[in-house]
Amino acid sequence: MALWVSSVAEKMWSGDLVSLFVLLANHVHYVPIYQNVQIRPVHPPPRPPTTPTNTDPTPGDPVVSKDVTLNPETRTWARIFRPTKLPSNDNTVARLPIIIYFHHGGWILLSAADAAAHTNCSQITSEVPAIIVSVNYRLAPESRLPAQHHDALDAIHWVRAQAQDPKGENWIRDYADVSRCYLYGCGCGGNIVFFSGLKAYQLQLEPLKISGIIMNQPMFGGVQRTNSELRFATDQLLPLPVLDLMWDLALPKATDRNHRYCNPMADEVHKDLIKRLGRCLVIGFSGDPMIDRQQDFVTMLVACGVRVDARFDDLGFHNVDFVDSRRAAAVLNIVKEFII
Repeated sequence: MALWVSSVAEKMWSGDLVSLFVLLANHVHYVPIYQNVQIRPVHPPPRPPTTPTNTDPTPGDPVVSKDVTLNPETRTWARIFRPTKLPSNDNTVARLPIIIYFHHGGWILLSAADAAAHTNCSQITSEVPAIIVSVNYRLAPESRLPAQHHDALDAIHWVRAQAQDPKGENWIRDYADVSRCYLYGCGCGGNIVFFSGLKAYQLQLEPLKISGIIMNQPMFGGVQRTNSELRFATDQLLPLPVLDLMWDLALPKATDRNHRYCNPMADEVHKDLIKRLGRCLVIGFSGDPMIDRQQDFVTMLVACGVRVDARFDDLGFHNVDFVDSRRAAAVLNIVKEFII
């Protein structure tokens, strides 16, 4: 697979994953063959919108943000958000919970500067309130799994280091309570926080403490088709061929979708580690092709003794909370309840 795929997709994708699949089919020599899928040339869609940082807020701006380098060697960076008005107790600024956030994008798309991710982080920062570190992890296929899980651990260690360093990043050093640290991931980001959380709970991270893991419509898969995958095989946003292609681009070479990074339910080896997980929140919508896998995932967590708050909506589709303000508000309230 050519190494430029994610760069092309990042520049040319507009939110229509069917167009992305067609785009890749027009440029990549190997594409899986699916019945009843028509491949037609399309005009390259525009690049998805991004949002700049807001380091110099105007009156009324609820949130400020800035970009920082995480790991120069891997070229990862993060966008930090904090409320402009910080709560106080007895004239002392109260420390806020810190959320390490991982955006959606199917492993191959978007960034921490994506407009939807930026808006989501701003709303969470203002409403919880919290300090957010939104991680710009490496994308596939240039960087295949587990690179993204490693980037997440780098981010956790970076946050811990800033809190302990007198010269560390001041928004974390001065305003964050790292003993109340949450991992939050959307889509593939939900996959990232699960696997990085498994590792983090094995590490000595004091004074940082992982207080919970939030997985919003986490991305999982498998070789054997589920009922929801078949039912929504031609979904306009996330059709089955696109899901398969994303996994083909992201998984380690010479593996299939039953690899543990894709299908943790099929791997018995790491289930002893799952028992060590703290509180987990899993959010899903019934129109998501991955809803069956998300529910199976919750069943596995519960069987391993994990404290799980599962919130599955009978209405909605994958990423509905990024386009429907009412759903976004509902998800935000669920997250706020979980953190507070």
